[in-house]
Amino acid sequence: MLSIDWRSPAAYQHAERLPAAGFAWEYLRRDDEYHRDFQRIMCAERSAARRLERFSKRWGLRFSVRP
Repeated sequence: MLSIDWRSPAAYQHAERLPAAGFAWEYLRRDDEYHRDFQRIMCAERSAARRLERFSKRWGLRFSVRP
């Protein structure tokens, strides 16, 4: 998955300047369960509102409303 050494402090120096949303993304993008859930949503024939709502609540996400 990721090729960085997560034990190295140098790999995370950029995190000191991240806004909350950026920090949250850094966490989620490393989570295998999140990736599996996301793939299930993306591979579904159509994303039902309830399925998306469960996904967003589980992972603490908010999606903007498109016009």
